[in-house]
Amino acid sequence: MTAQPLRLVLLGDGDSPHLLKWARALAPVAGLELWALSSRGFMPGFDACVPPARRLALGTAPDHAGGNVSLLKQLPRVARWLKRVDAQWLHAHYLTSHGTLAWLAQRLFGVRGRLVSSAWGSDILVTPQQSELLRWVTGRVLRASVLATSDSQVMATRMREMGAGEVMVFPFGLEAMPPAPTAKDDALFFANRGLEPLYRPERVLKQFAALAGGTGRLVVANDGSLRAALEQQAADLGLGQRVQFVGRLSADSQSEWYSRARWYISLPQSDSVAVSVLEAMAHGCVPVLSDLPANRELVRDGDNGLIVPEQGLLDREALTRVAPRADAVAAANRAWVQQHALFAPCVAAFVTRLRELT
Repeated sequence: MTAQPLRLVLLGDGDSPHLLKWARALAPVAGLELWALSSRGFMPGFDACVPPARRLALGTAPDHAGGNVSLLKQLPRVARWLKRVDAQWLHAHYLTSHGTLAWLAQRLFGVRGRLVSSAWGSDILVTPQQSELLRWVTGRVLRASVLATSDSQVMATRMREMGAGEVMVFPFGLEAMPPAPTAKDDALFFANRGLEPLYRPERVLKQFAALAGGTGRLVVANDGSLRAALEQQAADLGLGQRVQFVGRLSADSQSEWYSRARWYISLPQSDSVAVSVLEAMAHGCVPVLSDLPANRELVRDGDNGLIVPEQGLLDREALTRVAPRADAVAAANRAWVQQHALFAPCVAAFVTRLRELT
């Protein structure tokens, strides 16, 4: 007798490349039947992963920080659709919005299927601290989840403190390893986090100026509300043509800068294990990161990268401690990503655990 497939519904933002990445990893798994519910729409890439007949797009515009009245109004429609699908697993991405939706569908409308929750970062590290209600809701979703996933140990600890039971920890890693870089530009720094307050790009400019001396160059990718102020800051710091703002890049263009740059700078005020840091390490960049617990899970200061203290900046001497070993550091970091941070093997282990729990 043929075994019945394991039916799983992704609940999240189908316009997000992060949810699409999960769909691409789950779709090829043998014996898994993948469905998807999106609070907004679906990126075109979903067509290759989940047939339209297995998808529902709600067309709302959720605020992941909470207060999602328009999303909650869709709850009866969501519950009817989930009852028709009758999946064994409801896999919610981002707890304060889609996790709440899945939990309420179970609690208020009797939807079957067990809840598994994947935390994305700010839904655990930032949003629950904004109000008692949001903390209660997040904790309730975690307690209702048979299994949860986290991309860092520090976030997993926070989840357990809020009531989570079993938490699987694995990076939101790379889909494939990039080619090894053929040549690095020792004077080139690369930064590509959003130009928004959370990522402190103004601090990136100051840290670059302190580290690079008179010859270094910085390429700033991505965009955001602070771009004009940052361009003025670069001029005020006398960096002139040494800082280049290139805006949002295609995946190929970004890979090109990763492969050329010797150094990668990322200094957010809050973060879990960032995909961009893993990408940089896979391309052989030496990471220069803010002093956050998740960053210290990846980087040993002065060994395979640099950690910038919260008070003050690193000076040129810090760079010289690592620069003579930069090629060896790059090779070691690539090897670590190859062994620990490829996404497909992690997702395969995740599905195996679901089968054990089913």
